[in-house]
Amino acid sequence: MKNIQNKWIRGAIPALLLHCSIGTVYCWSIFSQEIAGYIGFSKGAIEWAFSFAIFFLGMSAAFLGNLVEKNIHKSSLIATITFAAGMAGTGFFIWYGGKSFNGGAGHASVLALVGIYVCYGFIMGIGLGTGYLSPVKTLMLWFKDKKGLATGLAVAGFGAAKAIASPIMQKLLYSDVKNQIQREGGIYMMFFILAGVYFVMMFLGHLLLAKPADWVEPQTKAKDEGIIATLKREPIISYVGIWLMFYINITCGLALISQEKMIVKCIGLAAYAGLFSTISAIFNAGGRLGFSAWADHMKDRNTVYKLIFILSIAFTAVVYFTKGIANGDGNTVLIIFVLALIFIVNAGYGGGFSNVPTLLSDHYGMGSISAIHGITLSAWAFAGLTGNQMANAIVSHTGKFVEQHGVLVNPTGYQNVLIVTGALYIVALLLSVFFVKPIKK
Repeated sequence: MKNIQNKWIRGAIPALLLHCSIGTVYCWSIFSQEIAGYIGFSKGAIEWAFSFAIFFLGMSAAFLGNLVEKNIHKSSLIATITFAAGMAGTGFFIWYGGKSFNGGAGHASVLALVGIYVCYGFIMGIGLGTGYLSPVKTLMLWFKDKKGLATGLAVAGFGAAKAIASPIMQKLLYSDVKNQIQREGGIYMMFFILAGVYFVMMFLGHLLLAKPADWVEPQTKAKDEGIIATLKREPIISYVGIWLMFYINITCGLALISQEKMIVKCIGLAAYAGLFSTISAIFNAGGRLGFSAWADHMKDRNTVYKLIFILSIAFTAVVYFTKGIANGDGNTVLIIFVLALIFIVNAGYGGGFSNVPTLLSDHYGMGSISAIHGITLSAWAFAGLTGNQMANAIVSHTGKFVEQHGVLVNPTGYQNVLIVTGALYIVALLLSVFFVKPIKK
């Protein structure tokens, strides 16, 4: 195996195997309502499992970035074990919670809820962070002249995972014998099955993943050659700007994506909610690949972020001032505006992820890129706690819910989310223009 020096076998394929597995974390919304009903808790309580998963993804990447830098084989193995174990553990606590609620005294088990938080949030979160980081630097080393295309390819796998896994999960949850499956525990069985499938995929990726034989890791000999010293090579305000605009892009993306399904229903497309969810996932993946590949041809990769924020501001403004969400039902033009906003935000959300490692490598070099990228992913951690929850709070406390085509929606609440995300996108654009300084060649 060591004699194989092929960028596709040692870089691209294992990266896709890893990212297409861990990217299924974004499928949580598909089955969160079923889990809530099965174990006897509210959907709001269950949603925190996803928030914790994103938080620990970012924090594990931040704290384990040095491990990834030193040994991608160890980090990818840790990712494989923890992700599969966390998914299997989630299945176990769903089973335990269902047994307590449905087969026991009819009381919801707090232990089951905490167990899901720990397994899906903390344990899987470690697998997410280490699995996300492990192939990125390797890809940039294999594809030196097209770093954006390479990282975009892998990160696109993370975004496309939802589109790939969603129909499979839907099939497992909603077969012709749905009632029997729900009663006998099809929800937790799905987690057991997927844990086994993803373990095999990720373990194969772990075995294949390797850096080019001619790459020699720089040896840190003194404190002034560490990560902090590396960051100080550029004006520190540049890194602050990168971190903040990355955080804002994720926060705004999650805020809108978390309400996406209800917004689609609000504009009268409830029957096609699943279809548009798949299309938005494709835009998410396409943005990861397209924006990063496009950036390879730009003098300054930061230009991509300016484009992302300008497009997001423009479409947010159009939908807000036309009241597209509130008045979209039955109006073709407004429906097109709303769908365009959803697709643009998804593409920009994905593009923001894929361009971070290459932007950082342009500014700070390849020597400590995994560690610096890991620290930067802490922005993802905090955005995971604020994006969904911010949007849910706005929708819950502003406007009012009304019945529309048999579905309870809050048109004013969704419109109000756009006020906050639009303002944040403007702040992000200002950071990109004035904080992130051009690279000194």
